[in-house]
Amino acid sequence: MPLATSLAIFQSCNITGVPKSTRCAILRDMAKVRKAERRPPLNKTHKLKRQDWAKKYLKTDFSKVLWTDEMRVSLDGPDGWARGWIGKGQRAPVPLRRQQGGGGVLVWAGIIKDELVGPFRVEDGVKLNSQSYCQFLEDTFFKQWYRKKSASFKKNMIFMQDNAPSHASKYSTAWLARKGIKEEKLMTWPPCSPDLNPIENLWSIIKCEIYKEGKQYTSLNSVWEAVVAAARNVDGEQIKTLTGSMDGRLLSVLAKKGGYIGR
Repeated sequence: MPLATSLAIFQSCNITGVPKSTRCAILRDMAKVRKAERRPPLNKTHKLKRQDWAKKYLKTDFSKVLWTDEMRVSLDGPDGWARGWIGKGQRAPVPLRRQQGGGGVLVWAGIIKDELVGPFRVEDGVKLNSQSYCQFLEDTFFKQWYRKKSASFKKNMIFMQDNAPSHASKYSTAWLARKGIKEEKLMTWPPCSPDLNPIENLWSIIKCEIYKEGKQYTSLNSVWEAVVAAARNVDGEQIKTLTGSMDGRLLSVLAKKGGYIGR
């Protein structure tokens, strides 16, 4: 009975009259409280494409793949994160309340083998369409990181991005091709598949760090500085663990016939 209340679980076992505190104490030995995960629905076509993708890249050397994505961070963090245990006699901290939310910062980064690329900040107010996305890559990824790499590295690197409209458009595809990222050097990506991208785990690590203990921020610059500091604390071994998980992810998606896998 996933996501059931403690009362419903005990009632299903024909056990009544047990106080909530006792029910929870018993359940803590065998379960954890979790929120429902929000995922895009997978239909039959999605599952088939995920299986085809896994089969195509099953023998790939994933240490050569650059996994990229964007993440938006807000001043207050995701809803429901400011929650946790407090000691008896202590008062819960009172969160800041804003009239207009305060906005957020869009961050781009990549990981390859044991290396973090970025993070880079998208200029405030810029909406990423095909043109602005390509210009952003030119000013950050290509000028600040890619052009410093050797010719052999560039020859072997595979660039991964998801199917966001600004990524998968004809304009962006043609622009990347002019940069030498085309055909087998540009990874195809199945629909509705954030669970297959290891950089999503990096975003989770960073968000857990910057929003720990209900942390809030008073400016976009301060939350950006927190992202940079948290990213610097992610060492090469952690990144290597994420990028090294890809063989297992492919096998899992095949075993689940295209269904979602745990991240």
